[in-house]
Amino acid sequence: MKSSTHAVRAMALAGAVALALTACSSSDSGSDPSESATGGTDAAAGLKIGSILPQTGSLAFLGPPEIAGVNLAVEEINAAGGVLGSPVEHIALDSSDGDHAEVATQSATDLISQKVSVIIGAASSAVTRNIVDDITNAKIVQISPANTATDLSGRSPFYFRTAPPDTVQGSALGNLILGDGVTKLGILVFNEDYGTSLRDVVEKTIEDAGGEITYGKAGQEFDPTATSFADAVTAVMATSPDAIAIIAFDQTKSIVPELAGAGFDTSKLYLVDGNTSDYSKDLAEGTLAGAQGTIPGAYPDDAFQTRLKGIDPSLKDYSYGPESYDAVMLAALAAVKGGATDGETIQANMAAVSGANGGTECTGFEECAKLIADGEEIDYKAVSGAGPFNDKNDPSSALIGIYKYNADNTYTWIKAEQGNA
Repeated sequence: MKSSTHAVRAMALAGAVALALTACSSSDSGSDPSESATGGTDAAAGLKIGSILPQTGSLAFLGPPEIAGVNLAVEEINAAGGVLGSPVEHIALDSSDGDHAEVATQSATDLISQKVSVIIGAASSAVTRNIVDDITNAKIVQISPANTATDLSGRSPFYFRTAPPDTVQGSALGNLILGDGVTKLGILVFNEDYGTSLRDVVEKTIEDAGGEITYGKAGQEFDPTATSFADAVTAVMATSPDAIAIIAFDQTKSIVPELAGAGFDTSKLYLVDGNTSDYSKDLAEGTLAGAQGTIPGAYPDDAFQTRLKGIDPSLKDYSYGPESYDAVMLAALAAVKGGATDGETIQANMAAVSGANGGTECTGFEECAKLIADGEEIDYKAVSGAGPFNDKNDPSSALIGIYKYNADNTYTWIKAEQGNA
């Protein structure tokens, strides 16, 4: 991949892209690349990307595939000559989780001071709410690969996400549960914005179809910082549900054994993107056999998994890796289309390169950048399967993966359902 022939060809392409776009950058982006953006980024400088993704806290298990997705995209872009002839720089900082808000706040402050044009993250909707205004008010483009809270739709012209809102995952999960013949569902949900937002959609989907939520309605959430969940398990078991959905993060490692100990058939459990994970080292063999979970996005094929493992050989989960990769690709292509790397230029061109205006379908940076250099509109084919951005900067459509747990508490992809945001 890094032969001298490839490098020469890639640099030639980058030069052609830069020359082709210099004359038309003003009309494409409505800004002068020679001027500095309000946020202080030099529009003519190389593309500097920051990430605020979980390296610590209850969501740390999501960090490796997301960070690998960002680094893979940066590596491939730079192998193709970079953006407008300059290499992309990535500064990776920690987001932790909603219970350690100060970590993400400090990371955002650091990245703003370093004059990044784009920030990838956060993974948690609650964390994003703490930092989104500071980031977007600085006219830095924020792209979350994993935020799903419905109230973040249209939060700012500078806020985008490559994961669909809970209206898509919640309805897919509700329909999966209904399709399995469940009429009485208990929900164990933590009192965190991500959890309650997703719970509300699942609840509406079940009740609209004539089903019943036996436990887990508003006011029946558990404290995400609790160390024991015996009271919540006792309460949901008292309602005799046919199945139980667990909407939580790392707390799931404690909740599942509590349910098993209380005599619940754990094959009747349903998990979500925040806790559909590999529990082979955490739970007794067979504990989750037959349980199911949902994760937004297409399950990465073997080729993409291999590329991600080239960045991080220890990867076992791939959740939101494709969405993180797509976020970087879209930002880089928006800079190419606009002819500059400042946040305002990238923001102005994000929807267009995602295919919102139609265009020629393309895959990867090199192919798409060449089409832009040739004066064509493009429709970037997202690895995650997400559709073009809509008027709220959400994916207009997305795939929701359905997974089933094996006897060793690992999970296997079963199918994907298409949903509209």
